Amino acid sequence: MNLSEIPSKEMMPGYHGKMVHANTMSWAFWDVEIGAQVPEHQHIHEQIMHVVEGTFEFTLDGNTKTYKAGDVVIIPSNVPHSGKAITTCKLMDVFSPVREEYK
Repeated sequence: MNLSEIPSKEMMPGYHGKMVHANTMSWAFWDVEIGAQVPEHQHIHEQIMHVVEGTFEFTLDGNTKTYKAGDVVIIPSNVPHSGKAITTCKLMDVFSPVREEYK
């Protein structure tokens, strides 16, 4: 497959994603609009977030930091987190197990 052939879906306001699913994981490629926010939430999935481009404010378990291109964040299962795009961003997330709701 090629990412150019995967349709982008607006999964939440300002978050446009292309999803790739394997048997036990999901890989999300996000184009995020400036100012777009994901409210605090938690899920059973382990998650790894990679900032490809831009500046992204991210809160993990009450600790807020600003991340830039090249930064990686590991989000353990069931830990509250939220985020906000300070600039337009490109992010990649890997989730395990599969994010069924993203299919």
